[in-house]
Amino acid sequence: MPSLLRSSSRRSRNPFVIVGNMFLTLFFLIAICGGVAFVIGKQRFDLAGPLAEDRVVNVPRGGIRDTADLLMREGVIDQPYLFIAGALMFKAKHDLKYGEYRFVKGASLQDVVDTIIEGKVVQHAFTVAEGLTSDQIVQKLTENDVLTGNIRDVPREGTLLPETYRFTRGMTREQIVRRMQQDHKRVLQEVWERRSPDLPIRTPEQLVTLASIIEKETGKPEERTRVAAVFVNRLRQKMKLQSDPTIIYGLVGGKGALGRPIMRSEIEQPTPYNTYTIEGLPPGPIANPGRASLEAAANPARTKELFFVADGTGGHAFSDTYEQHQRHVARLRAAEQQARGAAQPAVAPRTR
Repeated sequence: MPSLLRSSSRRSRNPFVIVGNMFLTLFFLIAICGGVAFVIGKQRFDLAGPLAEDRVVNVPRGGIRDTADLLMREGVIDQPYLFIAGALMFKAKHDLKYGEYRFVKGASLQDVVDTIIEGKVVQHAFTVAEGLTSDQIVQKLTENDVLTGNIRDVPREGTLLPETYRFTRGMTREQIVRRMQQDHKRVLQEVWERRSPDLPIRTPEQLVTLASIIEKETGKPEERTRVAAVFVNRLRQKMKLQSDPTIIYGLVGGKGALGRPIMRSEIEQPTPYNTYTIEGLPPGPIANPGRASLEAAANPARTKELFFVADGTGGHAFSDTYEQHQRHVARLRAAEQQARGAAQPAVAPRTR
């Protein structure tokens, strides 16, 4: 028995055993400390951050340290080293995407890392109203300071689809133009395929021209198909369209509004677009129509109406005959004169 105790004592004093025990103890201590540090770090990683209100930060290209320094300066985080450690732990060293980000009030480090890893960049909106000319749309794109680059050429009239377009900071103006052109082609193809079979319209381009006139003639959605019907009925009967917006387009060339009433002499002034002097449709669109006006042109109401005139309330009065139309015009002029204290109208009433 004493010999066994001596043998065990010798093994315990063996230098290899002593060193092994030290390493094993050290390993356990490191593991315990690491576990505690991980738990504490994870808790802090999930705690609310220092942001007192939502903030947008533009994160440029750069390394993880540069990103941490920027977020620290912007007040998004207050523990840059924990941010770096967390990003590395989530294997995000090369997944932190540059761009413009919105960080919400009190965003935790976890929220911040997730936002950048997932590329949740801020989406800006550019809205194009129906009926703007290509020149006007280009001007609005030029005034947008979030977009970049120049537009080489003003797109052909009627080739841009009015819509709200989402984009991120740094996208070029040419890219937005291409999206508008692609969406226009897609929508036009869809509408053209569903058009009424008896339309006096031969090509999709003519449909866009008619839709652009409809767009400029009325801002009331419920009137579009009736306005379309008037022009389609006139085309069938070889009547001049007599649309005031075509006079204006012929005078200003798509540069904007006339800024004053149309003069009597301008009604009879020949231009390629003046539908008071030319037969049928003008040679091209006078604006960029939206989907609703394209659909109205492709499927007009089934009426016999040939005339319409403003009714003084923002809408129009429609007529089948010239006599009915004249009565509507007379009522409108009487209301206008009463509103102006019996002043004479500056422009003679037109028929259409």
